[in-house]
Amino acid sequence: MKKLTFEIEINAPADKVWNAMWEEENYKKWTAAFCEGSYAKSTWKQGERIHFLDPNGNGMYSEISTLIPNEKMYFTHIGNIKDFEEQPMDEATKAWSGAQENYVVISNGTTSRIEVTLDIVDDHANHFIESFPKGLAIIKKISEK
Repeated sequence: MKKLTFEIEINAPADKVWNAMWEEENYKKWTAAFCEGSYAKSTWKQGERIHFLDPNGNGMYSEISTLIPNEKMYFTHIGNIKDFEEQPMDEATKAWSGAQENYVVISNGTTSRIEVTLDIVDDHANHFIESFPKGLAIIKKISEK
């Protein structure tokens, strides 16, 4: 697995950036950079499961391992979802299960910086290298409105 890091400076306070990232409709907007129509089903509470889904009900399930509002959201990825159902662990899934995807919002008063680090299998790295800057640009646009 590789570790990728992305960051962006935003001319908005941390609470506005947080809302641009995690409010349901905003989340759908910026994650469209990865998969059009993607969304998340979650209680958005630390220790709870989250389902990251495409419009067909396929995706992955994870745990929210850290949640400090306006500061940090960390996900630990667990397994795949097919047709809205969590799938049992197989050899391919075991290769990436436990991967981390971490979001940190650093407040500088009226501006903020998002830092994202994620563990990724080599086969998917190029997709995220291309898509993440687009997603962060959408967060910036929503935050600075």
